[in-house]
This record gives sequence, structure tokens and C-alpha cells, in this order.
Amino acid sequence: MADASRSRARVGGGGRRSVLALLLLLSVGARASGDGEAGAGEKVAAAWTGGLSRRSFPKGFVFGTAASAYQVEGMAHKDGRGPSIWDAFISIPGEIANNATADVTVDEYHRYKEDVNIMKRMGFDAYRFSISWSRIFPNGTGKVNWKGVAYYNRLINYMLKIGITPYANLYHYDLPEALEVQYGGLLNRKVVNSFADYADFCFKTFGDRVKNWMTFNEPRVVAALGYDDGRFAPGRCTKCKAGNSATEPYIVAHHLILSHAAAVQRYRQKYQLTQKGRIGILLDFVWYEALTNSTADQAAAERSRDFHVGWFLHPIIYGQYPNSVQKIVKERLPKFTADEINIVKGSIDYVGVNQYTAYYVRDQQPNATTLLSYSSDWHAEFVYERNGVPIGPRANSDWLYIVPWGLYKAVTYVKEKYGNPTMFLSENGMDDPGNVTVAQGVHDATRVAYYRSYITKLKEAIDGGANCVGYFAWSLLDNFEWKLGYTARFGLVYVDFKTLRRYPKSSAYWFRDVISGKI
Repeated sequence: MADASRSRARVGGGGRRSVLALLLLLSVGARASGDGEAGAGEKVAAAWTGGLSRRSFPKGFVFGTAASAYQVEGMAHKDGRGPSIWDAFISIPGEIANNATADVTVDEYHRYKEDVNIMKRMGFDAYRFSISWSRIFPNGTGKVNWKGVAYYNRLINYMLKIGITPYANLYHYDLPEALEVQYGGLLNRKVVNSFADYADFCFKTFGDRVKNWMTFNEPRVVAALGYDDGRFAPGRCTKCKAGNSATEPYIVAHHLILSHAAAVQRYRQKYQLTQKGRIGILLDFVWYEALTNSTADQAAAERSRDFHVGWFLHPIIYGQYPNSVQKIVKERLPKFTADEINIVKGSIDYVGVNQYTAYYVRDQQPNATTLLSYSSDWHAEFVYERNGVPIGPRANSDWLYIVPWGLYKAVTYVKEKYGNPTMFLSENGMDDPGNVTVAQGVHDATRVAYYRSYITKLKEAIDGGANCVGYFAWSLLDNFEWKLGYTARFGLVYVDFKTLRRYPKSSAYWFRDVISGKI
């Protein structure tokens, strides 16, 4: 375990040198243009931060980082933790790049103080972490693993001790494997009560200190990638060894919504009044832009938004699935009872929006050979360029195009279509290849430009009236990136995966300067 002194020695290394080099370069350019020294300094600062600072945002606006338990904690099979569906999934040869595992990943289980210290030194206000369900309940229900409880108590207490606000997410892809084996996991209605009981325990145990709760991270990804194309755990789909892409994604999504609502009901009835916290959900949202102005493409874009963010947010705000989803999916779409509508509708105090990218879409109606599935139900095709011009440069991940205006449109859309709920940007970031060296990795100019452009667009949306109260960068550390293993680096901090030493990148110092507002 690296101690705090080692962390302090590491901070101020390559990442800071890259910042100074950039500032020097910008300064030289400014002076060459004939500006006076004072003017050059102002231009350097403006070029580096993009004119952004904490003062650019409403009072009380929160800046934080985000991570998930499975991606950063390690100790996957130790200290009493039970396996999750991802532990089962990664054991299948060839599913994960280089057959990597999250058994150790970046070992935040032991290094949490070092990591929280880095957040503090970079000026962040909050940490959006997740709790591993199977670390608390190894079998999903029943016996409590008190070593797991003790870990989260240590993490929460240390955050509060040094002034980092905990934002706790209860589920980030990692259903206990025991529930998958016992009754089919998310496909079984029993999961609703299991999740509510787990959430209740967390509220009771940690809620005296945690005032910001989220039920699920990206439930759409859970349903779509886990049950439509089988790329994520538990790996079910029509073309997989087991599954039905036409029905299972909708069943799983329905149970996730009901699980969310049941947990919120428990919180509001038993804890919220005394603990004085708030609770919400985290939804991913790719922005879909019509490829052309044709009526068909415009309808395809709106339909795509309905099948993406609307699949979950529409029931939570309005008590029913979007009309387009109901019309296309028909009898394959589960129905909410009147009692369920009463529980689901209004079941958020805020919504987190995970926003990374945007795509063009065009209308694509099914034909006789189209496989019936959640993805084909969209009746839309993704397109990544228009008139030969890409929608944006691509990051390392094949799905991630850098499109800042997509964030503005996504946030504005949530504001306009869903009554301007209290929201925060709960994930936003980009990745570099995993095989870059420390020296290469800390000089992440592309990431700095990404954050500068995206947060500028977020500010525009807020200035336009969007009720956005916070921003969380994904992620503090390079870590285990699901199917990509360690071949992708999203972190503000470079991690040497052999030694687990942390090296803050230029982007970490960029956030420090924006948040501090000192330049």
C-alpha cells in the first residue's frame, strides 16, 4: 500500500511539468504577437482554462470525480466479498481484452486514502463511488459481510474527514452471482425486493453520513448490453448460449425501474426525513442527431432518444414508457400496474446524466430478415459522418467520438422534455490507449481539450436555464475498463498497472486550476 507521503511525492511530477510546458508555450506565442507581459499572462490563463472557473457556475455547484467499485477496489475474492455476475463473466476466456481481471485492478480497497488525498489536492468537492452489493451481502441477501461494511465506513469517514462529500451509488453493473444462480437475477421479479432490502441496509448503515444516493448506474446499459447483444454480464442474447433479445431487455429494464422505485420508497418512508438526504438515478445519454432534415430521419432521432434515455426517465417522470416504445414493442413491453405507477412516477430527487458522445442517426425500417431485438426496435441506424465529415474525432474507444455540442443538446433536451429536473453530469470523459507509458500518459493534451470544450458547453446549457448542480469527471484513475480490460485509460491520474503508483496527468492539474480559479 502506497502511503500519503509517497502520494505527495508523486503529485507534482510529470503532470505538473506538462502544465508548465504548455503554459510556457502559450506564453511564448502571446509575447511573439507583441502583447505586453500582463496581457500575455491573461491570454495564457484563458487559453489553458478556456476562461472557465468555479465562478463560472452557480453558487454551490459541485465538482467531483466518479468511479465504480468493481473497476477500482480490487480484493474481488477476499475479505468476505461474494462473486458478482462480472466475476463469472470475466472467467470466460476471450471475453475481456487480454483475459484481464478486476481481482486487483488499482487496489483502492487499500489505497483509498491516497486516492482521496489526490482528489482533495486537485480541489474536487465530491467523490461518486459505488458500493459492491456482494461485498455487503455475499449471497445477495441474508448474512452480512461486516468486513465489507467496515471498508465503506473507512472510505466514507476519511472522505468526510478531509472535506470530500460522498455520493454513493448502490449498483454499477455488479449483481451478486448468487442471485443470478438462485433465481435468474434481474429476469426475476424477486430482485425488486432483494435490491430494496440491500438498499435499506445501506441507508440505515451509512445514511447518517451519506446524504447523496443513487440507485443504479446506467440501467439501460445493464439491460441492453447484458441481454440484447450479450457483450456485458451476464452475456445473454438471442444469438448467445441463452437469452431472448426481443423480450429479456424489456423485462430486465422493467425490474430495474421497479427496484429503483422500491428503494426510493424505502428511503423516503424510513430515512429521508431524519437523515435529510436525497436520492436519484444515473442514466447514460448519447445524443442522437438526425442525419438529414427529412421527416423520417428527424423521427428516427427522436425515437432513438426515447429508446435510450426515455426508456427509464419517461416512466420516472411521467409514469409510463414513451409512446414510440409502446407502439413498436407492443405486447413484448411489460406494463406498470396502477400501484406501480404511483411508486415509479416522481421517484427521483435528482437525475444524473452520463454523457460522452453523439451520433448521427437515420431512419432504418425493419424487413422480413430483421432479427427482433431491442436494438432493431429503434428502427434507426447510427452514422458517424455527414457529407464525408466525421461527427468528431474519435478517442481510443470505438464508440467514443468527441462531440461537445452533443452534451449541450443532451442537457437541454432533459431540461425541455422532462420538466427541468435537478440534474448533474454524473460521468463525462474520454480514453487513451492502455499501452502508453507514464511519460506519454501524463501529457494528455487531448483530454484537457475534451474537458475544456465539454464543460464550456455545459456552462452554456446552465446559462440557458438547465438546472444542473454538479459535474463529475470519469474517472479519477485509470482502471479496469470492462470488456477493454486495461487497454483503455480514462483517468485524470495515470496508474502504472504493475506497481500501482499514481501519476496525476495534465488534466488533473487543469481541473485544479479551473476549480481553484487562481489563473
